[in-house]
Amino acid sequence: ALDGAKTRFPHLTFDVRWRPYELMSSLPTGRGYDKMEYYEAKFGAAMVRGMIPRMKATAMEHGIEMNYGGYVGNTFDSHRLIWKAREEGGSELQDKVVEQIFQAYFTENKSLGERTVLEECASKAGLAQSSIDFLSDASDNSEGTREVRDEMLEYGRAYQCTGVPMFIVDGKHTLSGAQERDSFLRLFGKL
Repeated sequence: ALDGAKTRFPHLTFDVRWRPYELMSSLPTGRGYDKMEYYEAKFGAAMVRGMIPRMKATAMEHGIEMNYGGYVGNTFDSHRLIWKAREEGGSELQDKVVEQIFQAYFTENKSLGERTVLEECASKAGLAQSSIDFLSDASDNSEGTREVRDEMLEYGRAYQCTGVPMFIVDGKHTLSGAQERDSFLRLFGKL
């Protein structure tokens, strides 16, 4: 949608910024829980059986192979990494890091609660090793912790964010949940 929008609306400036939001902040760090067992416990087996084929089909329409094996762990450090990428290299580097994180979780069945997975994502995205080392400090005073927590509170309150994805356009228009391309184009046309 974004590439088409840039052509269709050349008067607009696009700067994608990934904001933090934790769906399951109580998950443990490290490997975490079996993804399918966790989903079934949270949503119910019947809902998961219906949801996953639809999500896989939608992803495949966009050339993304989604898998549902592996584990699900606490994602807070992934948000710190995404924040750090923005600080180091702006939107372009942040997008590359997010792409690697999505690839690791949705396609490669890796747990985002594992620091080694995040370090691998950062390296593949082009973040310098000196910028990756900060992940080894997981204390409450570690780099990016306060910034990510503040951002979650700020955007959660300002936009009543209760789930992902949530898109904030021009600081005042929101789209919640997965959206069709035309939803974005209609919104961009109003700007």
